[in-house]
Amino acid sequence: MTAGDDTGRPGLVVVSHSVRLAEGVVEVAAQMAPDVRLRPAGGTDDDRVGTSFDKVESAVTGLLGEPGVSGVVVLTDLGSATMTAESVLEFLDEDARERVVLADGPLVEGAVAGAVAAQSGAAPAAVAAAVAEAARSFAAAPEGPGAAAPAGADGVPAGVPAAAPAPGAGELAKTFTLHNKVGLHARPAALLARLVAGYDAEVTVNEVDAASVLALMGLGLEKGDEMHVRARGAQADEAMAAVAQAVADGFGEE
Repeated sequence: MTAGDDTGRPGLVVVSHSVRLAEGVVEVAAQMAPDVRLRPAGGTDDDRVGTSFDKVESAVTGLLGEPGVSGVVVLTDLGSATMTAESVLEFLDEDARERVVLADGPLVEGAVAGAVAAQSGAAPAAVAAAVAEAARSFAAAPEGPGAAAPAGADGVPAGVPAAAPAPGAGELAKTFTLHNKVGLHARPAALLARLVAGYDAEVTVNEVDAASVLALMGLGLEKGDEMHVRARGAQADEAMAAVAQAVADGFGEE
């Protein structure tokens, strides 16, 4: 699936106790996945802090009724929001219920990861899995600015190889230097994750999955840093060429 093709993508509903929080999360996730339908369902019916059955139901059924939406993934911020979402699912007819997945993961990171997966055409269950994976990425992230990433067996921080690793059998390996102003921050990471997900290939950057936007962001790569890219699979050549072009173009920021 290519960017701009909205056939068969899941949509996301963000359920929060706060109107502004739900809208803000949708705003951030939309920057990473411009073709994904995202709907906020925050606050009570009169926009106070709390949750609303009717708002959640309207967001879910509205997305299910839109052309080109293959299903809906629902994210929630707190337990009572999850209970509200579960109640909505119980009242849906069986066909609609089968198209809705309640995801378990951090709200902001999960929405970003899920939206990027949906942009790439992943099925609702795979989008929910990306949300869950965001919880593991979040738990493993360094604490506080400047904190070191966990070290591997060789003492080198995870995801930051001291030198370009030697390619394995049937594997391509290239090293690129980032030259866009702010390095591999949110938008370039999302672009790269969407890009590699479109190829029949396994691609890693500095030993993390290049299809995971949060893993890429977790590397903390800045301008002048090196990306050690590996690719293997039926479209490894095409994927590597696409990565090379994206880096050369400064991920569209130049």
